[in-house]
Amino acid sequence: MKKMTVALLLMLAAWTFLITGCSQTTEKVSTDNSPAQNTVSALPSKSEDANSETQNQDKATPIVYMTRKITPEGLMTVYKALKWTPEGKVAVKLSTGEPPASNYLRPELIKDLVQQVNGMIVECNTAYGGSRASTAMHLQVAKDHGFTEIADVDIMDADGSMSLPVTGGTHLKENFVGSHFANYDSFLVLSHFKGHVMAGFGGAIKNISIGIASSEGKCWIHTAGNSRTSPWGGDQDDFLESMGDAAKAVSDYLKNGKNIVYINVMNRLSVDCDCNGNPAEPDMHDIGILASTDPVALDQACIDLVYAAPDGKSLINRIESRNGLLALEHAEKIGLGSRKYKLVSVDD
Repeated sequence: MKKMTVALLLMLAAWTFLITGCSQTTEKVSTDNSPAQNTVSALPSKSEDANSETQNQDKATPIVYMTRKITPEGLMTVYKALKWTPEGKVAVKLSTGEPPASNYLRPELIKDLVQQVNGMIVECNTAYGGSRASTAMHLQVAKDHGFTEIADVDIMDADGSMSLPVTGGTHLKENFVGSHFANYDSFLVLSHFKGHVMAGFGGAIKNISIGIASSEGKCWIHTAGNSRTSPWGGDQDDFLESMGDAAKAVSDYLKNGKNIVYINVMNRLSVDCDCNGNPAEPDMHDIGILASTDPVALDQACIDLVYAAPDGKSLINRIESRNGLLALEHAEKIGLGSRKYKLVSVDD
């Protein structure tokens, strides 16, 4: 009974962050029903004199910035908090969304940021059919959904695939991405965080693995390196781990993560992905926008906020029914990022 009481109190403490906005920095709280066992220290304020040990710890622990304001201004604020300067030609990776009614990030939300970085919106074709399986159809969807109104759009596998080496992976030795991937020097990854019918959840890791993979690369990941022509029939856990393998190949290619940053938007939190044209209606409220230079820390922070939410049961059930947390565990294990993080509010 005592453990249950403590767990409930900790859950309420975590949720207070979302209700009050807290201060400039906040400590991430793990609840007994949370998948994370991370200990996260609050950052010292600018006026404090931190000792050298704390300073070293801060440098080693990735920061996840958060705003509760799901607006163009809020999106710009968390991006600027990263203090990231893109190099060369900039790609903005997002999901164009499956018609007719998916929960893709709306152009009016992302327009200012996309144009701020002078970005090219990039995507790859699907491997499961639908309205985005061919380049011509995919470009029409991008137009219909308003993306061509705010930036040029490039379907990166329009001319096939290129291979990236996978270093330290468990299942994959190479990763097949759209051949146009090589045309870009920096990537801004905008992900709609939500559930997923196969992965359990979709965020930054899925967006740079399955999302940047060419059509054949998607099959390769889904089957853990056993097929380039069909995404079906693979082992579930092997698929989840292969996403981490593929994501690490992308990060490594982009100067070991230097030339890529990640933003997750936690709105319209359906149990279904944006690859579903008729997703289940969300039964939990919107949470906010989070950003980090570490994709594992970012996805973990989103997971923790879902677990702390009083109305997150449906999404939690979807995640756990697919063993989705394995993707985070494996990604950390192979060195893609850290599940420990500092959660910092950028709200006034």
